[in-house]
Amino acid sequence: MQWLGGRWYGVRMENLRLEELSAANVVAANGMTLKRGQESFLAPNAKLEEFVNTQSAWQRVIFDGDEPVAYVMANFDPEVDRDEYRSSILRMYVAGEAQRKGVGTFTVDQVSEEAKRLGFDSVFAVWEEDELGPGRFFQAVGFEIIGENEYGESIGRKSL
Repeated sequence: MQWLGGRWYGVRMENLRLEELSAANVVAANGMTLKRGQESFLAPNAKLEEFVNTQSAWQRVIFDGDEPVAYVMANFDPEVDRDEYRSSILRMYVAGEAQRKGVGTFTVDQVSEEAKRLGFDSVFAVWEEDELGPGRFFQAVGFEIIGENEYGESIGRKSL
């Protein structure tokens, strides 16, 4: 455990790094395995593309040393019609063996820093409520549920 920035992390933060998604790391990113049952919470790209251009999304792979441990796709576009997709985490997953060690918190912190750097005052996430879903995690890292979308998913907002 390591204390950093007012939080405890289960991995050494100096070992964590972000890399832009590329041909060099996409295979490693796709090879990560979630915990059983969590795959059903990943929205299909077609659903995301209704609201944003996922081709221009901010995509990063998080490594612990040389091992990929998480992936995040975020969007930062003030021109998007819907608030919850202007500065938002579109997709995020943490490999099963890396969960509950601070990797997800580190990832949200990195997205938040990028949003602040770009001049946003909040970041959003949308999730399906379920026992295995990410709702408790997002709320634990500072997202407040502010509503529900047309699919019945929770919309969370984290002030920066």
